[in-house]
Amino acid sequence: MEFTTFVEFLKQNGGIILALLGAALAALFAGIGSAKGVGIVGQSAAGLITEDPEKFGQSLILQVIPGTQGFYGFITALIILNKIGILSGNPANLTLGQGFMLLMASLPMAFVGYSSAISQGKTAAAGIQILAKRPEKMFNGVIYAVMVETYAVVALITSILMIVNINI
Repeated sequence: MEFTTFVEFLKQNGGIILALLGAALAALFAGIGSAKGVGIVGQSAAGLITEDPEKFGQSLILQVIPGTQGFYGFITALIILNKIGILSGNPANLTLGQGFMLLMASLPMAFVGYSSAISQGKTAAAGIQILAKRPEKMFNGVIYAVMVETYAVVALITSILMIVNINI
């Protein structure tokens, strides 16, 4: 592809490409983090269940907690896709600047979603240890894990506020 053809391609499609990249990053990073976090707790819970199968339901509560960031990333991606008209089948003609702003708006959810889901998985895995030794205190472990969620929610709200306030 010639340089001038490439420049024209970017002028015509660069904005939508950057916006789609932002949507993809929000879903990918938060989803990968959630998968890792849920996996960490699942490994810990599997060890507990081999010794005490009756604690499956309680351990499952701790395991699902790090999965929320994946949903937050998905929600962020859907809001971007809706904003740029992809979901309605009528994509907007975005400038590079608009696309770049949408990309940047996705980053709080992408990065915080990834990191907080893994941290939450580690915290919830520690909660499995509480469940193993002091089952009556299991919800203390849930509270510790939910505290990490605060920062994922802050990132989600930050990304949403930026996305909805970008003029298209």
